[in-house]
Amino acid sequence: MAVEEDPEQEFAPQKKKAASDDDKRRKKLAPGGLLKAVMRPGAGDSTPSDGDQVQFHCTIRTLDGVVVESTRSEVGGKGTPIRHVLGKSKMILGLLEGIPTMQKGEIAMFKMKPELHYGEEDCPLSVSDSFPKDVELHFEIEMIDFAKVKARILSAGICLEYGILKCDAAVIICEDLGVIKKVIDDGQGWESPREPYEVNAWISAKAGDGKLILSRTQGEPAFFTFGKSEVPKGLEMGIGTMSRGEKAVIYVTNPYLTESPFMPMVEGIEEVHFEVELVHFIQVRDMLGDGRLIKRRIRDGRGEFPMDCPLHDSLLRVHYKGMLLNEEKTTFYDTKVDNDGQPLEFSSGEGLVPEGLEMCVRLMLPGEMALVTCPPDYAYDKFPRPANVPEGAHVQWEIELIGFEMPKDWTGLNFREIMDEVDKIKGTGNRLFKEGKFELAKAKYEKVLREFNHVNPQDDEEGKEFSNTRNQLHLNVAACYLQMGECRKSIEASNKVLDTNPVHVKALYRRGMAYMSAGEFEEARNDFNKMMSADKSAESNARTALLKLKQREQEVEKKARKQFKGLFDKKPGEIAEVGTVDRGEDQVSRENHEKGDENDPDGDNEEQHHAAAAAPPRMSFFSLLWPTGKRLFRALGVDRCSIL
Repeated sequence: MAVEEDPEQEFAPQKKKAASDDDKRRKKLAPGGLLKAVMRPGAGDSTPSDGDQVQFHCTIRTLDGVVVESTRSEVGGKGTPIRHVLGKSKMILGLLEGIPTMQKGEIAMFKMKPELHYGEEDCPLSVSDSFPKDVELHFEIEMIDFAKVKARILSAGICLEYGILKCDAAVIICEDLGVIKKVIDDGQGWESPREPYEVNAWISAKAGDGKLILSRTQGEPAFFTFGKSEVPKGLEMGIGTMSRGEKAVIYVTNPYLTESPFMPMVEGIEEVHFEVELVHFIQVRDMLGDGRLIKRRIRDGRGEFPMDCPLHDSLLRVHYKGMLLNEEKTTFYDTKVDNDGQPLEFSSGEGLVPEGLEMCVRLMLPGEMALVTCPPDYAYDKFPRPANVPEGAHVQWEIELIGFEMPKDWTGLNFREIMDEVDKIKGTGNRLFKEGKFELAKAKYEKVLREFNHVNPQDDEEGKEFSNTRNQLHLNVAACYLQMGECRKSIEASNKVLDTNPVHVKALYRRGMAYMSAGEFEEARNDFNKMMSADKSAESNARTALLKLKQREQEVEKKARKQFKGLFDKKPGEIAEVGTVDRGEDQVSRENHEKGDENDPDGDNEEQHHAAAAAPPRMSFFSLLWPTGKRLFRALGVDRCSIL
């Protein structure tokens, strides 16, 4: 609440803040009543606090896995996430305590005793009589987003001062009260326009005394691009809080009436009242942040953005028309013509279409149509190029997402069925590895490793197969990191195998190669020597690796001698010049070091233990999507459990 303060009370003794109802409820918490298991870590270090609006999906299950209710469409819900304002909305005690521990993008499982959910005495929320509120339940929560509430409720005094009668609908847009919005009619959905969206709106403007300044309520709605100063700053700020179809009055004071093509500057006016109806806005996204890859929505899809987008790896069906960005807009492919009218069907996350196309499709809703302009490095310069697309060509795709299918849920599958699914995903990862798409391959292996946290072998034979497969996957991840030039992460992945089996030969080899690539030669030598001690059959591979290590050490020493040649040969007082490295010879030595068989991602072929040195890291589009970047595409996996 915005309340005027009495200056004379500035130094008055502060009264102790009374405990809120939520604080009193928290006293009911007992050790062990609420358990949390992180299934997918979130992004960043921040967590929500009182006053934050949180948006999350929630699935409630019994302890044996039966779904009680859910917001997710794939398990029978409506697909609409829950929205709460912490400290204001009514919540069950378990989530009141658990939600503030979560990061954006995190998925967590909360195990709650009845007194922590709807079985709480005097619970502020009610459920149907059929709800099992007297038993322990699992609450699976995905924290989609949280943020400070930008618009705040005005106090009655300020409402009267500005002539606003509906106090519950008046909101502050900026802290100094320079921009205030009064909602007349609510809009649809929750998405609001932002830079660089394209906006259509009916807008009229009046001075504070009611004098009409301009009117755009007939003919065509006003059109402007958000973020380009085409309308006054305060008006744009207000429209940026509106949803499609909303009607509102936006009160803008003089400091926010900036000059723009939309409205002439009027002398002597301290405040303008803009009557706005937000007719429509077109979502425009700068996918890379540099203006090169632009997605422009030209037809709305079905559902809510981004919850109903195929963010996770899915089977996608799209129609698309590809055009060159030349004067003629030459069409080089059209699924409706060149594919017998059938849509293109492909699995995302497998490198089967150009990177720029897949990036944009992942952010589309079913039924949506989008126009995408794409630079060559995200189009066909790094992907098999159609014959009629020249090298270095910028392209434009007109894409329609027909629909998508989420990956198969492992819930209810037996061990053999799960391992068959593992083999399919691992096989896809191996293909991507051989194609040099190491980031995508790593994502496949890591997906299985996360899912493995939910797999429980039933006997020794299954346990052995499970353990061997998990070790293979960790070593595959280590091989990917090595090829991406991330030696330290490759070492960490290898350690996950060595922590349980310190003499695992392939893990020692993989870690030794990572140490060698990182220039930590003594550690590499120790690992290769351990290989020979642990398994005589690995002696040949270990000796080959030691020979390669010796050659690498000699190359480094030779390079150092050349670089510092003569530095210590001068007499006192003389200046020595540092020698330069012979780039040609250095390149030859590097090529000699990198010759040899590629890493076998599964480590099954002993001849393929002679790994190539790590290639320079390559940025994937997973890193470019949102601040949550790569975690958006991770599947479920538990990595820690704690008592709250």
